[in-house]
Amino acid sequence: MSAARVLHWLWSDSAAARIARLPLVPVAGAYWAAVKLRAARRRPTVRLPLPTIAVGNLSVGGTGKTPLAAWIAGYCLGRGRRPAILLRGYGGDEPLVHARLVPQAIVVANPDRVAGAAVARAQGAAVLVLDDAYQLLDVARDVNILVVSAESAAGSPWPLPAGPWRERWGALLRADVIVVTRKRATAAAAGALADALARRRPGAPVCTAWLALDHLEGMETGRRCDAGTLAGRRIVAAAGIADPASFSEQLAAAGATVQLVAYQDHHPFSPGDVRRLAQAAAGRDYVVVTEKDAVKLRGRWPGGVPEPLVAVLAVRWERNGQLLEHALDAALRRSSEH
Repeated sequence: MSAARVLHWLWSDSAAARIARLPLVPVAGAYWAAVKLRAARRRPTVRLPLPTIAVGNLSVGGTGKTPLAAWIAGYCLGRGRRPAILLRGYGGDEPLVHARLVPQAIVVANPDRVAGAAVARAQGAAVLVLDDAYQLLDVARDVNILVVSAESAAGSPWPLPAGPWRERWGALLRADVIVVTRKRATAAAAGALADALARRRPGAPVCTAWLALDHLEGMETGRRCDAGTLAGRRIVAAAGIADPASFSEQLAAAGATVQLVAYQDHHPFSPGDVRRLAQAAAGRDYVVVTEKDAVKLRGRWPGGVPEPLVAVLAVRWERNGQLLEHALDAALRRSSEH
C-alpha cells in the first residue's frame, strides 16, 4: 500500500483508524501548541509592490487550491490585468501545472515571496496571486482566500501528524473569503460545511465550488475529448496527488471501471514507475492521469503504448461565486495605489 493510501486511511473516520492514530496524538498536541504560538506572535508585515491575492488552506493538500488559484489568475486576465502566480515551488510540479493552466500568467517559484514579487513586477505583472500562502503571516495581502475541502473536513479532527490539519477553525478569522470545494463529496455536504463555516466566521463571504471533471486531453497530442468518452471503459487511473481516492471516484462517476494506481503526493516517477504503469495499461482502454502528474510524464511515455489521457478539472461555482468576484474586483481597483 502506498504512503498516500496509508495516510488517507489513518486520517479517515473509521474505528480502526481512530485507534491506530492514538500514539500520534501527543505529537499532534505539541504541533498544535507550536502553531498557536506562531500565529499569536506579533510580526511586521511586508507590503508587496502589486495588488496581492493569497490562496491557501488549513489542511495538507487536496483542497483544490491549485485549480482555484489558476481560476483567479484567469479572472484577472479577463479584467485586463496580467497576473503572476507566486509559489514556493515545493515538489517541482506545481509551477509547470500553473504554466499549462494559465499560459499567459507569469509563474515564479521562490520561497521568498518578496523576491518573487520583484521578479514578477519586472516581467510585467499587474497583480500577484500567492498560491499556498494562508500560513504566510509576514506578507500583507489585499484578499486572503481560505480553501476548505468537503472531503478533508469529514476525516480526522487532529492536526499533523494524527490528522491532515495545519491549523483548525480558529484560523478562519484571518479569511476575507472562504471557498468550500468538493470533488467526490455531495453538493449537500459542501453546503452544510459552508453553513457551519459561515456561523464560525460571520461577515466573510462563503462560496462553494465543484471541482468537476470537465474534459480529457491527450498527454502528448493535446487531443481533446469529452468526459463521456470514459463511459463503459476499463481504465487505469494514475495519481501522485494528495487525494487519489477523489480522482478515482471522479472518473468512476463518468462511467469508467477504474483501477487506481496511487502514489505519494509530488511523486517524481522513476523510469521503472513509467514502465510499470505502461504495463498496467495492457488490457485496459485508457490510462488517465492528473494534470499534476502529466507534467512529469510528458516526453517519457514509451512508444507503441497509447498515450495517457489527462483529466482536466473545471471550477464550477455552486454558491456565492459572485461574492468572490466582487472581492477580486475590489483588489484590482486598488492597483493604482501600488
